[in-house]
Amino acid sequence: MNTDAPAKAESKPRLSAADWEHAALETLAESGLAAVAVEPLARRLGVTKGSFYWHFTTREALIQAALDRWEREDEQDVLVPTGAIPDPRERLRELVRQVSHKRPSHAVLAALFRALDQPLIGPVVERVSARRIGFLTEAFRHAGFDPTHAANRARLAYSAYVGFVQLSRIGQPRMSHEEFEAYIRDFIETLVPR
Repeated sequence: MNTDAPAKAESKPRLSAADWEHAALETLAESGLAAVAVEPLARRLGVTKGSFYWHFTTREALIQAALDRWEREDEQDVLVPTGAIPDPRERLRELVRQVSHKRPSHAVLAALFRALDQPLIGPVVERVSARRIGFLTEAFRHAGFDPTHAANRARLAYSAYVGFVQLSRIGQPRMSHEEFEAYIRDFIETLVPR
């Protein structure tokens, strides 16, 4: 009896749906929606396509699950912790600091903007954008801005974020770490003056 065979089989853990979702998000961020396909993902993960079909029935089901994961993780990693900051002005400042360093999330969002014509993508981008603008609007309201100015500042902040993400996808602006940190400080001071 060969005792090495079971050890080899056990040495490679079975992939979970989350593993496929993360690989899909990484591929989406790196190469766009069209690159999220079963065979290349299986190669990337070092498994057969059968592993995929254990968790998902279609490519679209994987994409939907991956986008749901991205949306949940983005909210849990950024909105929930910053939402707990009692001072609304500091909440806004910390939100900008946190979001500015979420490069993988930026890359996913940029890829989604390039695929807005796809049926799965538009509703996700619309929902995520509405939630983010709503969060910003509420924070500006708590910071003392009237409803109109709070909504306008929220739209301005989100527009600046989306624009920066899009510019970075085309190689602009190319900044050193120090320049980027100075940009973020200036942005915070412009958005939430002391």
